[in-house]
Amino acid sequence: MFDSFYHGVSEYLNRPAYHEDFRRVHASGIRNLNKLERGQNFKERGFASWEAFAAGEWDRALSLIEEKREIYTQQFRDAARLNVLERRLRVIEFPVTPYVQWEMHVLRLRVELGDHIKVLDARDILDIERRNPVPEVVILGDAALYEVLYDDDGNAMGANRFTDRALIRETSAGFDTLYARADAFHDFFDREIAPLAPPTVAH
Repeated sequence: MFDSFYHGVSEYLNRPAYHEDFRRVHASGIRNLNKLERGQNFKERGFASWEAFAAGEWDRALSLIEEKREIYTQQFRDAARLNVLERRLRVIEFPVTPYVQWEMHVLRLRVELGDHIKVLDARDILDIERRNPVPEVVILGDAALYEVLYDDDGNAMGANRFTDRALIRETSAGFDTLYARADAFHDFFDREIAPLAPPTVAH
């Protein structure tokens, strides 16, 4: 499904260059943004809720998520103004990692504000991931495809940028197939996340 992706030609962009390129392409007249998120542990330094989570302050971490409401609301307003449909597919392994448990509460706020997020159990794509995991990508229409990169500690590093239209179409088709198979966000959250006890974070 994503075989060609791992043989595509790309250009490395450091984090500031990736963000600049992303903003430029996002505002260029594309009609959709698709994000496929596969990693199970990331660092989100500077996000007050994540900092509280990482410090083991679970209740405080959940309360601080609300600080993002206006920022997310503005993001969705900007996407609507540009007529860009944004979708996210979150692949989740079991047992759920503490990071993913926290992140799902963040994503719940995004869904409340209008984001289109679905969740896919990694056990349901074992056949697809026999050779490689599904890629960590952001797809902007048919204009750009970014493989988002992280260091070994889960910190964002930048992205590899692909511009081959055939590769972008193939990766988009793979995203669409998985998105159609995935669970609605609230169905998954209520079944798998809501019953969990507060996580224990290793220091």
